[in-house]
Amino acid sequence: MTVAGNANFPVVGVIGGGQLARMMHQAGIPLGIRFKLLADTPQESAAQVVGATEYGDYRDLDVLRAFAADCDVITFDHEHVPTEHLRALQAEGIAVRPGPEALVNAQDKGVMRAKLDSIGVPCPRHRIVADPADVTAFAGEGEGYPVVLKTVRGGYDGKGVWVVKDEAEAAAPFLAGVPVLAEEKVDFVRELAANVVRSPSGQAVAYPVVESVQENGICAEVTAPAPDLDPALSDEAQQLALRIAGDLDITGHLAVELFQTRDGRILVNELAMRPHNSGHWTQDGAVTSQFENHLRAVLDLPLGDPRPRAKWTVMVNVLGGDYPDMYHPFLHCMARDPGLKIHMYGKDVKPGRKVGHVNVFGDDLEDVRERARHAAAYLRGTITD
Repeated sequence: MTVAGNANFPVVGVIGGGQLARMMHQAGIPLGIRFKLLADTPQESAAQVVGATEYGDYRDLDVLRAFAADCDVITFDHEHVPTEHLRALQAEGIAVRPGPEALVNAQDKGVMRAKLDSIGVPCPRHRIVADPADVTAFAGEGEGYPVVLKTVRGGYDGKGVWVVKDEAEAAAPFLAGVPVLAEEKVDFVRELAANVVRSPSGQAVAYPVVESVQENGICAEVTAPAPDLDPALSDEAQQLALRIAGDLDITGHLAVELFQTRDGRILVNELAMRPHNSGHWTQDGAVTSQFENHLRAVLDLPLGDPRPRAKWTVMVNVLGGDYPDMYHPFLHCMARDPGLKIHMYGKDVKPGRKVGHVNVFGDDLEDVRERARHAAAYLRGTITD
């Protein structure tokens, strides 16, 4: 497929057709970047809006080779492309960003923990466990049950994660037949996220550290910056994320999900090497969004200003409920509060599915929170006034 557009401007190929690709495409339009998408079906979020879309299985190396043939750089909407395929593409001279040796740390939690240990990054106590009895042994090496169990590959939005209270409950994760990582259940005050962007030339920027609230394993709400966060701890989180990005040679956006513990420490929970839910607030609340800066980074363009536009920005996810018609509630929310920024993904509404998000910014945190929460709840149908 030939990608139409200004021939002097590069072509960015994005593997994966979800909402992250959709929002990357939106951010690339003002930059003049030509965009190409590899999606599974025409119904996917990004496939609905990207003209140059091809359809195929990202697990097929020949499909990836054909897709990449007229792209200047390849990047990702998700982390599930087989690592060995990305190594093959890179060996054939295709620019893959982030590269496979970096991305594997977001694909495989066991690899990630080993790498973070090797560079001295603070993490929860952890190890790979062989069976339920080994989980009990791991629990006994620390504070006992409960223990967090994770399949090392394939988990997201709470899938592939269990909090188990005894050996009997520990059996379920092993049914998938993949390695299982055990972690201590951290007694944390709240969850934070440090979002940074790094280019191949080594330029890097850091966004304000945010507070994230999870519900049933899904990010529900983000507040930027994290309220009442000690400036020293904020600086520590930003510097930690920048160090991880450099040590892992990451190109593009990196989200470092963190636990803030009751004794004043931060521990790394997860890594994501693509635009991330904890950075959606930047679309309306920062000078340069995470999506634009990710594109700038993978093309090795100068990075944009990450500073916030307002004192506070709150992002609340819109999750599907029992009411599939969101358009009429959407109109109500726009009329009720013209200051809302509502981003819908074009997805079919299913209970618990991320179908959009709401951003609100301003000087009064409680006002901003209330407006964002109200709009998301009204769109979902949990409130009607």
